[in-house]
Amino acid sequence: MTGMTGFDVEKLRSDFPILQRTVRDGRPLVYLDSGATSQKPRAVLDAERAFYEQHNAAAHRGAHQLAEEATEAFEGARETVARFVGASSGEVVFTKSATESINLVAYAFSNASAPGDLGIPGADPSVTERFRIGPGDEIVTTVMEHHANLVPWQELARRTGATLRWIEVTGDGELDMVQADEVIGERTKIVAFAHVSNVLGTINPVQELARKAHAVGALTVLDACQSVPHLPVDFASLGVDFMAFSGHKMLGPYGVGVLVGRRELLDAMPPFLYGGSMIEVVRMEGSTYAPPPQRFEAGVPNESQAVGLAAACDYLSALGMDAVAAHDRTITTAVLDGLAKRPWVHVQGPLDVEKRTGAVAFVIDGVHPHDVGQVLDDSGVAVRTGHHCAWPLHRASRITATTRASFGPYTTLDEVGVFLEALDRVPDIFGVAV
Repeated sequence: MTGMTGFDVEKLRSDFPILQRTVRDGRPLVYLDSGATSQKPRAVLDAERAFYEQHNAAAHRGAHQLAEEATEAFEGARETVARFVGASSGEVVFTKSATESINLVAYAFSNASAPGDLGIPGADPSVTERFRIGPGDEIVTTVMEHHANLVPWQELARRTGATLRWIEVTGDGELDMVQADEVIGERTKIVAFAHVSNVLGTINPVQELARKAHAVGALTVLDACQSVPHLPVDFASLGVDFMAFSGHKMLGPYGVGVLVGRRELLDAMPPFLYGGSMIEVVRMEGSTYAPPPQRFEAGVPNESQAVGLAAACDYLSALGMDAVAAHDRTITTAVLDGLAKRPWVHVQGPLDVEKRTGAVAFVIDGVHPHDVGQVLDDSGVAVRTGHHCAWPLHRASRITATTRASFGPYTTLDEVGVFLEALDRVPDIFGVAV
């Protein structure tokens, strides 16, 4: 599988120790749950280990050599991540997850809801004003969102008296852009949406939505968890104001997420967490805060995880994100073609591979997805079942749950064959008409 994707998948798989193990009575592991969390190459594991073995100290603290090395490693990781997504290092904030990144932005609005000084010396008042939200203002999101990009906005609306509105999904699994024109209006302050649906695999029109939002003066928040691992992503060209993604979905460690924000907005934002590292001057009467990104990184930073995430960015960059995207389309095409030959399987989301990435959710009439998942697991095939933290989308689709197969750069066509062969056991076991 070398010429087809731009990299040798079989050779690549040797970089991932967990892919060498067996499950279920010695069956080879077929890991098709990368949308939930990706597996980690040795380069990432080694980078974290090397940090602890050689450079472990508190970054931005102390004048000794280890502290200097830790600071250099941490800030070097920030520069690597920034390059990977087309941002500047001053626009990259390390968090513990994409969920925390989105909450950080949501709480910036919440904290700014009352009139008065926001505690940010030198902040441009016209920019600061954009973070004020209250009754009469509207927050727009979509029905296809992961709960992490829905619940924080529900809570912001509850706390401030703003109104939450949303864009529906068409029968083809795409955002209803006609309705988007009706929902995004002069009262809209925030438009929050996913780059790629974690259930449908749909690639949303980011630039178009950003233009609609900016035309009415709204800020945009992009959930890029399912796009950064699979597609070339350039923050500057997307035209959004904020972007969040997770390390563990892109071959990186758990415990590290990223918020990318336009610098002039970060400069005007109040912090989400308070304490050490994020301050400028502290007196008993009050404190002032450091400039971004440190303003939003209170406490001892997640240094080893950031170093591991940088190693993941380097690994993906070496593969080439265009090649990763091409491989993703190859695997997704094979899965969609295979499922199309099984009329008892109903794929959710676009059937055009150019409109989606490598997450394919489906239902089988009369069989609960949990049972489908168990049949697959008995054959060594790991998939996700349930509502995938997207209850409103499943309700809108009038289904309780789905089975989802999702892919990584290490997924092979042979594994697709094993998946389809295992799926063929479902009709025999549950009496499904074929």
